[in-house]
Amino acid sequence: MPIMRSTQDARVTTSAFEAPSARVAGLVGVLLLLAGCGATPGATPSPTGSSVAEQAAALPAPELPSKVDVGSVGAAAAPQSALATALVLEVKGRAPKTGYTREQFGPAWQDTDRNGCDQRNDVLGRDLTGVTFKAGTHSCVVLSGTLADPYSGRSIAFQRGPETSSAVQIDHVVALSDAWQKGAQQWDAAKRENLATDLRNLLAVDGPLNAQKGDGDAATWLPPNKAYRCAYVARQVGVKLAYGLWVTKAEQNAMVSILSGCPDQPLPAGITPPATGPVASPGPVVAPAPVVAVVPAPAAAPVPEPVVDPEPASASAPAVSYKNCGAVRAAGAAPIYVGQPGYARHLDRDGDGVGCE
Repeated sequence: MPIMRSTQDARVTTSAFEAPSARVAGLVGVLLLLAGCGATPGATPSPTGSSVAEQAAALPAPELPSKVDVGSVGAAAAPQSALATALVLEVKGRAPKTGYTREQFGPAWQDTDRNGCDQRNDVLGRDLTGVTFKAGTHSCVVLSGTLADPYSGRSIAFQRGPETSSAVQIDHVVALSDAWQKGAQQWDAAKRENLATDLRNLLAVDGPLNAQKGDGDAATWLPPNKAYRCAYVARQVGVKLAYGLWVTKAEQNAMVSILSGCPDQPLPAGITPPATGPVASPGPVVAPAPVVAVVPAPAAAPVPEPVVDPEPASASAPAVSYKNCGAVRAAGAAPIYVGQPGYARHLDRDGDGVGCE
């Protein structure tokens, strides 16, 4: 029997799980109508038989938080908390959705952790209680269980099947389309696939509420169950931190508004807080000691050796003359000093009394 696959980026149109109580209520309504009693004015029609998308459309819009001054709540944030992290996320405008498809994030529900079970069943097995598994699947394929739905706060019976599986769906807490518009379109395929299958970004939730959320961020959709909002927003903050996704200004305002009511809320397990801490208060300003330039004493000028006049050549000695330093070196007389036979000014270019140095 194939497993129904659904995400917040694709609306599911199969019929939702119909509880026995709903069927009984529908039968009683028909009997009352036949008896001439009619429906009670203003009563909400039963969703029995309607699609998940229709049930989602009938849900009331979630109440969103009012705007807050982001700068004013920073002091209340516990170090490395979700609130402190939300304050340091990069804030940019939303990029166009152009080019987005679910396929950009890889095939749905792969077994990326290589445990022999796809990610959908991994999440169902993790989040449901009283789970039963299909025989021969090594405790992988979930047949039934009960979900304590975090989004609605109610209990949902899950039964695997084409008409019932959509009652519980697997939500990408940071929607893939939202990620695409806030940095993911610049990633390679492997990183996008990691986000789509990261168990930290996946939750089993009420199907119609998942469909209502769509690709909304914290500024446009929050779980109706207010008791879960701190954990929900903290998970979004943590995933966006882990993958380097940015947030819009309105989104950051919404995150901070929720988390300011729970300033100690930690990030989800497995996500390392940013390396930021409280800013140390500056100490007293001490004027630096004046820098005294130390000028080294000039090196002593070399004392030239006294020039001893050679003995006058005998009248019979031939005069010595060199055309250039090459001739001096050839004669083995280099260097040649002033007063020595053959010294001449043209051999001593710098005039220091030593030629052909």
